[in-house]
Amino acid sequence: MSFVFDPLPTPSLAVADSDTRIPVRRIFCVGRNYAAHAREMGKDPDRDPPFFFTKPADAVVGDGETVAYPPLTGNLHYEAELVVVIGRTATDVDQAAAQDHIWGYAIGNDLTRRDLQLEARDKGRPWDMGKGFDRSAVIGPVHPAEAVGHPDTGSIRLTVNGETKQDANLAELIWSVPEIVSILSQSVTLQPGDVIMTGTPAGVGPLVEGDKCVVSIEGLGEITTIIGPRA
Repeated sequence: MSFVFDPLPTPSLAVADSDTRIPVRRIFCVGRNYAAHAREMGKDPDRDPPFFFTKPADAVVGDGETVAYPPLTGNLHYEAELVVVIGRTATDVDQAAAQDHIWGYAIGNDLTRRDLQLEARDKGRPWDMGKGFDRSAVIGPVHPAEAVGHPDTGSIRLTVNGETKQDANLAELIWSVPEIVSILSQSVTLQPGDVIMTGTPAGVGPLVEGDKCVVSIEGLGEITTIIGPRA
């Protein structure tokens, strides 16, 4: 097969304690999956079913990288998240079997152009430009589930320049990881390399040039992102 343009390199994620990498197929994100965050965004967590949006695969940024402050925004936000990586094809899987389709877990930071997101939300438009911009999916090394288990409790924490901004527990997820995988697999067939960012706790807020943002999840370590000069 020949192409008009050379194919771009396949986006990938590092594997913890390994030289191998995981090819990224798609990135799904769960909106408002912690009750306190749903409330801070003006929504009722007791009524909203889970919903999903996406980021392009090539939005992936690894641990320790500098992300330029993105264009067209004056309100870039951090969002600490547990990330799930699918390792087996999943079509309409039962919740009880969902974990069998998970290869591993990582720490994520769902960078968000909040002003663009809220403007789109208020006008009933898609969130793409607020969520799916270049280098907006910070994801650290993936830890195999066979090594770390399936985390459903434990600290999830984010600091900016050493000051704690988000501090919660994975047990506070409205929709658990097995529920998320099961529900999403009813809508699309999940394939190896699909990635799910499972939602962020309360305390989201702005980042500015020069900020050092660190996200940690109990059992998975921590990842660091530096915000560079405006692109």
